Amino acid sequence: MKSMWWKVLGPVLLWVLITAIPVPGGLTPAAWHYFALFAAVILALILEPIPAAAIGMIGIALAGVMRYVDPDPAKSISWALAGFSDRTVWLIFGAFVFSIGYAKSGLGRRVALQLVRLLGRKTLGLGYAIMLADLVLAPGTPSNTARSGGTIFPVIRNIPALYGSAPGPTSRRIGSFLMWVAFATTCVTSSMFLTSLAPNAAALAIVKQTARFEITWTDWFLGFLPVAVPLLALLPLLVYWIHPPEIKTSREVPVWAGGELAKMGPVTRREWVMAGLVAAAVFLWIVGSNPRIHLPLVGANFIDATGVVLVVIAAMVVFRVVEWDDILGSKGAWNVLVWFATLVALADGLNRVGFVAWVARHVSAGLAGLGPLTVLVVLVAFFFLVHYMFASLAAHTAAVLPVVLASGLAVPGMPAKAFAMMLCFSLGIMGVITPYATGPAPVYYAGGFISRKDFWVLGLVFGLIFLAALLGIGLPFLTAFRSVG
Repeated sequence: MKSMWWKVLGPVLLWVLITAIPVPGGLTPAAWHYFALFAAVILALILEPIPAAAIGMIGIALAGVMRYVDPDPAKSISWALAGFSDRTVWLIFGAFVFSIGYAKSGLGRRVALQLVRLLGRKTLGLGYAIMLADLVLAPGTPSNTARSGGTIFPVIRNIPALYGSAPGPTSRRIGSFLMWVAFATTCVTSSMFLTSLAPNAAALAIVKQTARFEITWTDWFLGFLPVAVPLLALLPLLVYWIHPPEIKTSREVPVWAGGELAKMGPVTRREWVMAGLVAAAVFLWIVGSNPRIHLPLVGANFIDATGVVLVVIAAMVVFRVVEWDDILGSKGAWNVLVWFATLVALADGLNRVGFVAWVARHVSAGLAGLGPLTVLVVLVAFFFLVHYMFASLAAHTAAVLPVVLASGLAVPGMPAKAFAMMLCFSLGIMGVITPYATGPAPVYYAGGFISRKDFWVLGLVFGLIFLAALLGIGLPFLTAFRSVG
């Protein structure tokens, strides 16, 4: 009980403390007080005295009522509710409904049993199978939420139960290992291809407008390849060492899985329907929102990734793969909807009040007189770490990239193309740092296999590993071979 009180008082005291500090020059009182509230919300999410969705709702209610972002009461509340219209929020919700379909149809269990039967003797082998599955889907799936949250997660969440691992005390048996491998992998693959993350294209548009040069799909892929290869090759092994599963080998489980498959019998009609809907979703995710693919009659970009999810959910209900009561009864889906919608709005508020631009300007000003490579490293690290303030990679790209890019390009001797590519490459991998940093993060966090403490600690550890790899491998490669100055 005493520790619970500290978890409640800690965020409140932080809020009061920051509010009491005189407003820094260049900021309005509303912007500074909004930052104080935002910092308190983030600390509360780390300590979690109450569920994360409730914390987000309290934070957005206070910000809206206090009119920090907009002085007009009606417009302030409209802003507070804007997160519920965000496409990524509903994409995350759809990932949970997909999970219901996998479970109700039995398809998820069948696929999980097949994976375990083939690769389940070694836990590490399952980790590499998950990594390869994401890698195969990544080049053609511009939404990492659709790829990982909607396709990979609903399948692999069925695997831990086969080993007696469930959210809670038994999650470390194997569940948390598999989930973190899947989540960390999708962050790397999101940086690996121009077409594997939606904000990547937005980043290139900003680079073209600001720096006046283009980065092609091939430039992107070859530029990040020296970073991606060692990261992907070592990632399951790194998780195995840093966050080891309790079950490392099992000769009995694959045999048992084969027996369970035999008991399940042939594939049922409901499984075939679910499989067809998933295949249709993956196809539409690849071709429907990919600007590089032009189909006859419909052309390119004819359906958004979230639109695909909504259509498939409707089809799941129509074909009775799931009942509407199943969706209404999924507390996890509705909980993550509220949590992420409120966080998206809160993070957007930091940009609206001018706080993010103010921080970026001060960081840039503090680098005056330093060498171009030193400035490059500091600005890339700042661009990466400031993502703790964002719940959307798209919002981060739009708000911070133009300021940081322009600040770096103004430094004499800056290798312009290398600098721009380093900033772009960091977008995917920075998604690993928090439970809200990228679309799939809330899906894996709400799954319950990775505890609150583990998610924050692993996010920091792997965030630093990814950043070190980008700076230690990517920067020398780009400046030596790929920069055009």
